[in-house]
Amino acid sequence: MIEELLPGPVAVVEAHGRDALGEGVSLYPEEEAVIARAVDKRRREFTAVRACARHAMEKLGVPPQPVLPGERGAPRWPDGLIGSMTHCDGYCAAALAPVGELASLGIDAEPHDRLPDGVLDAVALPTERTRLRGLARSRPSVHWDRLLFSAKESVYKAWFPLTGKWLDFLEADVEIDPGAALRAPDSPDSSDSRAASEPSDSRAASDASGGFRARLLVPGPLVDGRRVEAFDGRWTVRGGLLATAVAVRHF
Repeated sequence: MIEELLPGPVAVVEAHGRDALGEGVSLYPEEEAVIARAVDKRRREFTAVRACARHAMEKLGVPPQPVLPGERGAPRWPDGLIGSMTHCDGYCAAALAPVGELASLGIDAEPHDRLPDGVLDAVALPTERTRLRGLARSRPSVHWDRLLFSAKESVYKAWFPLTGKWLDFLEADVEIDPGAALRAPDSPDSSDSRAASEPSDSRAASDASGGFRARLLVPGPLVDGRRVEAFDGRWTVRGGLLATAVAVRHF
């Protein structure tokens, strides 16, 4: 799911269902020390997503290694790699790339459901809430509030390795491109633009993809000596999950 949101040089490994529980996966001693006092749910998530990360390393020809949390919990990757990880109930993923291919990347996955009460006011600018209301009127099958939250999570994960600084939810203005519904196998031909774009109760209406742009409201990071003022990303909704990804390219 996330793999289709990122450019070719990125190695993505995902786990679904029982595979996302981390069963039968061994941790390195350094990782065991980090998670020793964690509750069972946190331990399963920590373990499963690191199994994904090690498989992604192998896809890039890098020997599997421990993935330890660094500053503000950001994963510390082997030399020569950048990456991002995410997990939610029943799903986890890791995305890695050589440093020469991308400057940074961030991924996030969430359940495709509305945000808990009060969260949107804490993470969304007034301009964003106005745009969300318009999106909800035109495409009510997508939980746009959760999508905005996820996009900001991906933005932060791409931002932090470039700056080493915190980025508040309200320091990026995210504008979402609503995209189009994905055609289910038994749906009308994609040339039927009405069937491809109108909300309904079908799977084609709930499965969708598009893009977004996050305009940074604070000075952006320097990449190859040039100031980055916005991050571009992509999103998808499928099978009860929502995922977003940001790839920051070199100039």
